[in-house]
Amino acid sequence: MVKIAVAGASGNVAQEFLDVLLATGKHEIVLLSRKDMPVGAAMGAVITWIRAEYNDPDQLASALQGVHTLLCFITPQSDPENVAQKNLINAAVKAGVRRYAPSEWASSSFEYMPWYAGKAEIRQYLADTNKDKKVLEYCLFQCGMFVNYFAAPYKTSKHVHPFQTQFDFHNRRAITLHGSDDACISLVTVHDFCNAVAKAIEFEGEWPVAGGIRGDELTVAELVALGERLRGPFDIEEVQAEDLKAGRVNTTWLPKVDHPAIPAEQVEKMAAGMVAGMLLAISAGAMSVSDEWNKILPDCKFTKAEEFLAEAWRGKP
Repeated sequence: MVKIAVAGASGNVAQEFLDVLLATGKHEIVLLSRKDMPVGAAMGAVITWIRAEYNDPDQLASALQGVHTLLCFITPQSDPENVAQKNLINAAVKAGVRRYAPSEWASSSFEYMPWYAGKAEIRQYLADTNKDKKVLEYCLFQCGMFVNYFAAPYKTSKHVHPFQTQFDFHNRRAITLHGSDDACISLVTVHDFCNAVAKAIEFEGEWPVAGGIRGDELTVAELVALGERLRGPFDIEEVQAEDLKAGRVNTTWLPKVDHPAIPAEQVEKMAAGMVAGMLLAISAGAMSVSDEWNKILPDCKFTKAEEFLAEAWRGKP
């Protein structure tokens, strides 16, 4: 049993992870959040809720005393200058935290995805932190895409909010980039990913810096074909890279990424840019992750995308 701290503990991926971590019954858990503890919440003997002052490094260092592993789920949208996460890293070093997982939980690179620029900055900040001497072991946990999103609008996990993507199984349609049929997308269920991260905490060896967790991997063409096997023929709209790079998204529809981290009034405004960025990023290989943790944790079992989605769409209109 070790002491685990989770920053950004009220986020939906953090909540999924906490459910898995709590089910192990093995750790003392500290939850750091900008929010007050929910009224009526029963924390239990192994959980401490701390209202974090992310602008106060001394308060953070005090909160992190005795912590072995710190995991951050603060989104770039809620920390635009990375002040909170940089202070968290500095506090972790000061408090003697052994391991840190930054707010990654997505792609292997951030090309064409400006909304992830903050993640790239933190990667460099961590590298610089250890430049002269290793003072903090860290791992970039990466998953590609959660396969749960392709079940939208139906919810297939307790906390993660399903949103529409350019592969719209519900309406039997997809937007694809010309020439990207062979581009790979790594897929994993939310539960399988969180389970692997929980097991990584128990791993006694040194964490790899790049920490891909790959449940499955399909090409764009294979993903569309899977959708058609499960849902019937798709209406495919193909776009050109030069149009997307010039800011032109010439399609009859756009996915609405109503993610909790995106203000509701921004969803419509961001739709074209996000679909363009995602299509170009997939083509560039950003959504294909490595499999370091699959190799380190060979007993970890992963649900295949087709198995998961076949069950998710069974009996759905």
